[in-house]
Amino acid sequence: MTSVVPARTSAELIGAEEPVLAHNYHPLPVVVARAEGAWVEDVEGRRYLDMLAGYSALNFGHRHPALIEAAHRQLDRLTLTSRAFHNDRLAEFAERLAALTGLDMVLPMNTGAEAVESGIKVARKWAYDVKGVPADRATIVVAADNFHGRTTTIVSFSTDEVARAGFGPFTPGFRVVPYNDLAALEAAVDETTAAVLIEPIQGEAGVIVPDDGYLAGVRELTRRAGCLFVADEIQSGLGRTGRTLAVEHESVVPDVVLLGKALGGGIVPVSAVVARREVLQVLRPGEHGSTFGGNPLAAAVGTAVVELLETGEFQRRATELGGILREGLETLVGKGVVGFRSRGLWAGVDVDPALGTGREVSERLMREGVLVKDTHGSTIRLAPPLTVTAEELQGALHTLEKVLARQV
Repeated sequence: MTSVVPARTSAELIGAEEPVLAHNYHPLPVVVARAEGAWVEDVEGRRYLDMLAGYSALNFGHRHPALIEAAHRQLDRLTLTSRAFHNDRLAEFAERLAALTGLDMVLPMNTGAEAVESGIKVARKWAYDVKGVPADRATIVVAADNFHGRTTTIVSFSTDEVARAGFGPFTPGFRVVPYNDLAALEAAVDETTAAVLIEPIQGEAGVIVPDDGYLAGVRELTRRAGCLFVADEIQSGLGRTGRTLAVEHESVVPDVVLLGKALGGGIVPVSAVVARREVLQVLRPGEHGSTFGGNPLAAAVGTAVVELLETGEFQRRATELGGILREGLETLVGKGVVGFRSRGLWAGVDVDPALGTGREVSERLMREGVLVKDTHGSTIRLAPPLTVTAEELQGALHTLEKVLARQV
């Protein structure tokens, strides 16, 4: 990367944001100006190893050459038609994405939250048209400590009071049960249940990995109950855990998969509802839509993302590098780390609260050139790009070790 000569310093730019940007985020005090691969550079030219990867939106690193090339080619041809017309990129994107996931049909959208909202609508419509649930009585069962976005409907079934407080009245029709508890899930499902909506691994909650057999149990329970299994793979999918989808660790095929983040390659927002034909065929013209969903630029980038995943290279990298990540974290247990959970190249690390909050640990790592992000309490998340090298990953773990030992 060529160094950037700042027009304004990081401090000046952060100060300039204060009066004009809504305070809905509390970012770390680093101002990124350039990035490539697993590295970013701030406006003063300082380099940082990105161990967050845009919450998995950058699974293939910053500015992956194949994705940038696909975007440039499409920018020179056509960017938007709306869905009022067909475009020449959408069919291939939908065909290859459906094949990659082992499902039949695709509903293209833009953001992850839009995919979740769309999935909710589709599940309800399926419940009325196919299952025969009486009008306006469909329910969806979800898990406590979930994170599916922050729209008004989604926060209605969140158990995070920070996300909920002050945003009511809330949308009805949801039942919340403990995560990783099949008995509680079975008790909540009845004849009105349209779907069970869960994250195969809970990301925002701290990379919570369920017990072996839980996902297979959800699949069997929903099959017996005659309702849909909707898997939110927006953070866990597309190579992050060492499989294309996290549900594949238990050889599970849901009825509906929700995708986003990495599907846009870190270039444009791309999300999708991918489902069995019987499910997505309930939609008719005018019942749901998006001006930008399935636009040619998004479809071109999304197709390039699918092409990268079709080789299996990135799934293998996540598995191999995930082993290094796990081994490194195991050596830190008792040395500032009180516990961790990992699957592939994704980990939630619980730091001894005596050493600081997750935010404070993240700030110390930032000062040493490693970017991570805290979640609740003293937990930090590690989710580097799948393009990170073993040496870079080991360097980040060594830096974490020094920070926890207060050697820096």
